[in-house]
Amino acid sequence: MSPSVRFVTLGCARNDVDSEELAARLSRAGWVIVDDTDDADAVVVNTCGFVESAKRDSIDVLLEAHDTGRKVVAVGCLAERYGEQLARDLPEADAVLSFDDYGDIAGRLEQVLAGDTVQPHQPRDRRTLLPVTPVRRREALSGSGAVDVGIPGHAGGPQSVLRHRLAGGPVAPVKLASGCDRRCAFCAIPSFRGSFVSRQPDDVLADTEWLAAQGVREVVLVSENSTSYGKDLGDLRALEKLLPQLAAVPGISRVRVSYLQPAELRPSLVETLAGTEGVAAYFDLSFQHASADVLRRMRRFGDRERFLALLSSIRDIAPQAGCRSNVIVGFPGETRDDVDELTGFLEAARLDAIGVFGYSDEDGTEAAGLSGKVRRDVVARRLAAVTDLAEELTAQRAEDRIGEVVEVLVESLDPADGDVTGAEGRAEHQAPEVDGTTRLIAAKGVAVGDVVRARVVAADGVDLVAEPV
Repeated sequence: MSPSVRFVTLGCARNDVDSEELAARLSRAGWVIVDDTDDADAVVVNTCGFVESAKRDSIDVLLEAHDTGRKVVAVGCLAERYGEQLARDLPEADAVLSFDDYGDIAGRLEQVLAGDTVQPHQPRDRRTLLPVTPVRRREALSGSGAVDVGIPGHAGGPQSVLRHRLAGGPVAPVKLASGCDRRCAFCAIPSFRGSFVSRQPDDVLADTEWLAAQGVREVVLVSENSTSYGKDLGDLRALEKLLPQLAAVPGISRVRVSYLQPAELRPSLVETLAGTEGVAAYFDLSFQHASADVLRRMRRFGDRERFLALLSSIRDIAPQAGCRSNVIVGFPGETRDDVDELTGFLEAARLDAIGVFGYSDEDGTEAAGLSGKVRRDVVARRLAAVTDLAEELTAQRAEDRIGEVVEVLVESLDPADGDVTGAEGRAEHQAPEVDGTTRLIAAKGVAVGDVVRARVVAADGVDLVAEPV
């Protein structure tokens, strides 16, 4: 009988794509992909290594998988970041694999099922594996099949599609690029995800066409930094050229871009995102703070005034555009005045969604060695206060949308007495999982995947209630 495997994916949408690519490789090698652990010979846990809470979640899931009696394999960011240490400290995992193992994932799992030992890797700074200059980097990868140098999401070859959908529904992520060239003081991601590498536009287009044929209606372009797309292809406006092509794919109703760096958000990209039919006027802006002093210590750019000017330029083109961001409180050296600058910015910004994180040291980052650490109890107080403010502000922003006409992509139905009378989905300003939802009332006759024009009649926190028009 063919061996079977179940995937458990943690973390961000980039991991979702990686899991689907691994599933495709295994399926092509004769493995059966299953949804239930009871039916699986092995469980592959795609871990997250971003922050301490995500690491703990990954460890808990690995332990739970071990308790089922199945073979357990750790992949993903935590496995890549800690390698030998994770294998030593977590013997419950039968193997800890690197990104370099992805190209022969079937062979590795066959070793695990046979009871053979798969030697864990010694972690290394993946930024050192490719040339520093972006265009030289692309030249180095040209024709090599980038997966050979351990770049998740880069299968190599023209117009290659390497996907096996693990989740249904009308929405799916598409990998735009991998890695990051920025050197934010608090972030370890570039060290284990590597330098920034764009996927070829034809590959992104082929992926989108394949997903459309599977019933997907919205694609979400994901990467560590979407505003850098094309710099290693020799075309800084590659994303502006690609987006209209993706929006024109038959069956695709909406293209959404995530992970935008404010300092790199050029006017031409703002115009394309805000004014292209079929492209969501949605701006996932990585502000992180609003105090110029804190941002410089973070090795980032901008300040309150520049960020507000950017938001104003977006809304001049698309008044109903969705704007969200994440912020960090308690960064080393942060003062009470810095917090006031941040809260003042948030009050003026009118963001639809705000993620608030308390700073904690991350292994191998510059910030871990900075002086001026804020006491943990002070970080906790600031986190609670800014979180409360963010919830109040985003609820107010949702109420401001009452009376607007929005386009809702239906993702689930609410049947009553055999007839569909309600549905739930997301408006253009709401990304999957992070930005709230829109509930449609009196929506008889709609189906999952439909895009319904509706007027917002109420708000509940960041969630909206709307009636079809």
